[in-house]
Amino acid sequence: MQKQIQTYLNHLAVDEESSENTIAAYRNDLGQLYTYLAQYSEVDGTTITVWDDVTFSVVQNYVLSLRDRNYASSTVARKVAAVKSFFEYMAKHGDIQQDATALLASPKVKKHLPHTISYEEIERLLEAPLTQNSPQAKRDSALLETLYATGMRVTELVNLDLADLDLQNRQIICGASNRRRRTAPLNERATGALTLYMEEGRPGLVVQPEEMALFLNHRGQRLTRQGLWLIIKRYVKEVNIEEPVTPHTLRHSFAAHLLNRGAGLREVQRRLGHASLSTTQVYRQMRVVEGDSNVIIDGKPIKD
Repeated sequence: MQKQIQTYLNHLAVDEESSENTIAAYRNDLGQLYTYLAQYSEVDGTTITVWDDVTFSVVQNYVLSLRDRNYASSTVARKVAAVKSFFEYMAKHGDIQQDATALLASPKVKKHLPHTISYEEIERLLEAPLTQNSPQAKRDSALLETLYATGMRVTELVNLDLADLDLQNRQIICGASNRRRRTAPLNERATGALTLYMEEGRPGLVVQPEEMALFLNHRGQRLTRQGLWLIIKRYVKEVNIEEPVTPHTLRHSFAAHLLNRGAGLREVQRRLGHASLSTTQVYRQMRVVEGDSNVIIDGKPIKD
């Protein structure tokens, strides 16, 4: 049974070009299902040794066990989606005779609006590294400007290589896989911050000349997700932003501010790299917090 799980994970990596985070989540969710099935004889005396032994009733009991563990509805929905996708894959490739999850309904998830911060708070955050003149400060300015100017995901930013940056044409290529990579335009501020980082910041951080990562930590290695989170957390505290701010907050703020400025939903979808327009539509329900209107996207002032 574990062999089929690994085959499916390989399919996600090679055929679907899923991100490492997605594959890790599926590995965790399907591993949890496998553990539950291995112990299922303790539930009703039924021993499960192959995937064809899994019935609709067994899957229902598994979902109930997740709810009994007080998982959030969004977590249960994700785990159910992983199981349904796995069984659909096995049925399609003849590994099972019947898909036991075909009639399984996906749990309803209460949708929460993405958390954003105001223009004024964004401006304070972007200006925070400018009070220093170290290579790290120039890096921090460049990465904060890049995050807010492009709306890219955290993983996309830390995975950027030197070859992805095109300062001459003011654009950067990002994305978790070749199929999902996109070209993101850079505004004047981000272009300036990246230029300064490349000329005066990154040379002071490089340890190995052959290192191809765009953003480096103090050891000259690729900046990690955790490292980026700590950088943002420090500046948020420094400029006294009381609301919780994560790297994803900048992505949400970018989208909401862009829509507020008059951009179309399709344009925001493209800029964010959303596969489905329905994912982007949540930003239409948001009211952008009023604040200073001096923040700039694409070289133009934003008006609230």
